[in-house]
Order: sequence, then C-alpha cells, then structure tokens
Amino acid sequence: MLNAESLGSRPDSDGSADGATALQTRRRPLPPKFYRIGELVEYSRMSRQTVHNYTTMGLLVECKWTRGGHRLYDESAFDRLDQIAELRARQKSLDYIREHLAELDARTQAAPAETSEP
Repeated sequence: MLNAESLGSRPDSDGSADGATALQTRRRPLPPKFYRIGELVEYSRMSRQTVHNYTTMGLLVECKWTRGGHRLYDESAFDRLDQIAELRARQKSLDYIREHLAELDARTQAAPAETSEP
C-alpha cells in the first residue's frame, strides 16, 4: 500500500503531505462560464433565430457582450429555455410566457429580501 511516507514525501509548509490543502487555499475561484448564442442553439436544439427572438422579446436575457458585439449568456439561460419550451409545448402564448416568467423573476428577487429579515 502506498502512502506519503512510503513515497518519501515530506510535509509542505502547512503540514499536509501532498500539498493539496495548500493548493486549495491558494486557488482563486473559477470565473463564471458564459455561452455564445451558438452554444445555446447546440445544447437547446432551438434555432438561432428563436433564441435571438426570445432575447429581443425579453424572455431571455444576455449577461454580457463581447467587444466584437456577441451576446453572452450564463448557465441560467438553459433553464430559461427549458421553461419556455415546456410552456410552448402546453400551447401557451408568448404574452402568457412573458408574464409568467416576469412573475417568477419578481418572486426570485423578493425571496432573498424576505429570508434575510430576522
């Protein structure tokens, strides 16, 4: 059986034998992953025009823009597209979907304020 002593490892300055603890404490958090519209299309199986239309209508919100003018979306865009697809499958109108998502967003924004009060 191999362990730190049999490999001749010596403890790092923080006392750990493998340095993993030191590495974990020094590592910066990973930046959030942003997705271009083509990646949304690839994974959601919606057309580029549909994703663009949903963004224009305010059903889907981009997080950032690149210097070249490309829209960037965060991971929540996939959940949002799934919600829209589910409502469309249930024959809901885009006006209904817009109102429904606005209500969900309002509840989500209000929820942290309600839970932070003693």
